[in-house]
Amino acid sequence: MKRYRVIFDEEACIGCGACEAICNNWTLEGDIAKPLKTEIGEDEIDENREAEDICPVDAIKIEG
Repeated sequence: MKRYRVIFDEEACIGCGACEAICNNWTLEGDIAKPLKTEIGEDEIDENREAEDICPVDAIKIEG
């Protein structure tokens, strides 16, 4: 199974919660979002790509 890497720019995050609302891999900790896992599989790529696309400050990148 192919693996993907979640890259998160914590300094860019504004804590809007959009990623958490659509993806189980994201959670808000205080006023900032955090990925629960930084390495994901093919079964998790779609919702993480949605989080990447919805982030208003482009703080999420998926590689792989």
